[in-house]
This record gives sequence, C-alpha cells and structure tokens, in this order.
Amino acid sequence: MKQKLHAKARQIAQSPATKKALIAMKPEKSVWGFLGIVLFLIVPEIIAFIWGAEITAYAKEALLHAGGVEKYYFDFLVMMFGEGGSWVNLAIAAALLVWFFF
Repeated sequence: MKQKLHAKARQIAQSPATKKALIAMKPEKSVWGFLGIVLFLIVPEIIAFIWGAEITAYAKEALLHAGGVEKYYFDFLVMMFGEGGSWVNLAIAAALLVWFFF
C-alpha cells in the first residue's frame, strides 16, 4: 500500500499538468510580485510578533464599548493578533520569497 501511494505521488509530481499548474502559481517576477509577498505575508507576521499583545489588549478594551461594525472590527483584530505571530506562516512566506527569485 505504501509503495502504491509512493508511486502515485511520483506519477502526480512528474505529470505535465502538475508542472504547468506549478508554473502558473509562481509569483510574477516584478516589483508587484515581490511587494505582494512582503506586504501581505511577511509584514503582518512581523507586526504580530512585535506588537501582537498590545494590539490584542487595545482591541479587547475597545470591544467593551464597541457596537455595530466596530465590534466586528475589534473581534477581527483579536482573532488576527490574539496568538501572536505564526512561525509556519512566516516560513511559508520565506519559501515563497525564495521561489520568487529562482
């Protein structure tokens, strides 16, 4: 069973359709591709590592007095920064950045 799965995985990896899909997913080598990776993946994680606790404390305090749309906004802030940064997300972003240059 294990060998069948290994053979199937190898077949999928060597498939022309898989290679074409990987090429299509690769970020475009331009300033916008680089900025997209940095601004949408790396910067938010760094902010979460550095100021996550302060942002969460501020949002929890503001949640006590918020109503309407503001309540959803502060709930979102608590959800985003409540646990601090994620090493997994940062590693994925770094891998995308390396993939971007090669």
